[in-house]
Amino acid sequence: MPAPASAPVPDAAPAPVTSPRMTSRQRLVLTLLLGSQFMIAVDFSILNVALPVVGEGLGFSLAHLQWIATSFALAAAGFTLLFGRVADLVGRKNLFIGGMVVLGLSSALGGLATSPEVLLTARVLQGLATAAVTPAGLALLTTAFGEGPLRERALGLNGALMSAGFTAGAILGGLLTDLLSWRWAFFVNVPVAALVVILAPSAITDSRPERRPKLDVPGAVTVTGGLLLLVLGLTRAGETGWTAPATLASLAAGAVLLVAFVRIEQRAAAPLVPIHILKRRSVVWGNTAGLIAFATETSLVFLLTLYLQEILGYSPLATGLAFGVLGIGTVVGGVLGGRAVGWFGSRRAIVTGGVVQAVATLSLVALGTSGAWIWLLLAATFIGGVGNMLMIVGFMVTATSGLPDEEQGRATGLATMTQQVGIALGIPVMSAVVTARTGALTGPDAVLSGVSAAVLVNAALVLAGALLAGRFLAVRDGGGAQGKG
Repeated sequence: MPAPASAPVPDAAPAPVTSPRMTSRQRLVLTLLLGSQFMIAVDFSILNVALPVVGEGLGFSLAHLQWIATSFALAAAGFTLLFGRVADLVGRKNLFIGGMVVLGLSSALGGLATSPEVLLTARVLQGLATAAVTPAGLALLTTAFGEGPLRERALGLNGALMSAGFTAGAILGGLLTDLLSWRWAFFVNVPVAALVVILAPSAITDSRPERRPKLDVPGAVTVTGGLLLLVLGLTRAGETGWTAPATLASLAAGAVLLVAFVRIEQRAAAPLVPIHILKRRSVVWGNTAGLIAFATETSLVFLLTLYLQEILGYSPLATGLAFGVLGIGTVVGGVLGGRAVGWFGSRRAIVTGGVVQAVATLSLVALGTSGAWIWLLLAATFIGGVGNMLMIVGFMVTATSGLPDEEQGRATGLATMTQQVGIALGIPVMSAVVTARTGALTGPDAVLSGVSAAVLVNAALVLAGALLAGRFLAVRDGGGAQGKG
């Protein structure tokens, strides 16, 4: 049964205890699940530095080039919550393995693509596979490790490898494109997916529901359609502006469908997301913090890519290597994140991480046109990466704690949806800020002005999100006294 409404959010620091050790089976499960999540994170960014080369090779027009990334993000964000529930119905292990099979096959299709249509089909299938594998894998992780130090450590490593995967994707994409071909950005997934599919059936165990409740079809249709239209509208805002009719229509229709989804869930016999979960402060504000953490850090990489290539003149490979420092910071933050939650509580981890990330991001407003500014960028991204991962681990622990195993698929589906939507909306929002600042102006000075304005907005968002989440997570779900930590 879920925790009663008066229970405090999972934030109070526990009494010091001897840290338990993982069994050999748990280590194998952790390796398989983390390996799959890392591969999925790499997929988000591996093509970014190679987009111009891919477009030239397959005949994409400049206006349509961004759909190589957007088609993946739309499918991943739009279907994550649905697949999180499907995992509870058909078995997380089955959905996880099936998703890995689709991911491997779609990656092979993308590597063999000879036309834009085939490549975009492969990217949509990769997004759908990601929407299935990520929540199923996260639910398997949280059920394999009970609440406490082991789960916090596992979630910390999961967050670290996922964030490191975004950075590794940029580096790996540059290396593969320069040394071999952009097609290897797809092919590299195939052997990894095959290895996971071979080992997972015997290594991973999964409980099956005693009875299979009906799938909430109206809820699934409205939430999936609403998320698709919302991400599409935000993407169009980055391209054509916030006042364009297509942008406004997509955003309005998405909002209407999401409101309809909430109303449907209030009446559904077997809701996709029970209202009592959505009423939990830990779920609402934990996911709010996660949304902002993913949106701000992934969009910051986009902004700094503009700075490095358009102002400092870096190549795609050099740009990817520069982000290696950010990757190191996220790994450090992920390793520390689980321990920080155990020491100080998840609320303090979110607030501390957000403040550190905001201060580090704010320092980037000082960037200039001289190549010497690279040292500020490297230092700030390392420190900001540590803070970002503290915030993400705090979000994951908060959003998935206090719920029974049979509802972990729903909780992790929400958490994964938050992650995917944050990644999908961050770049178009910051792109719109850059466009609004620069207008029709071109040249390094105009780009620097736009990037600086967007960096300032980015820092303000993460600071406000962390402080608000910390404030509301300090109050008990029932509206009572302040929580500890």
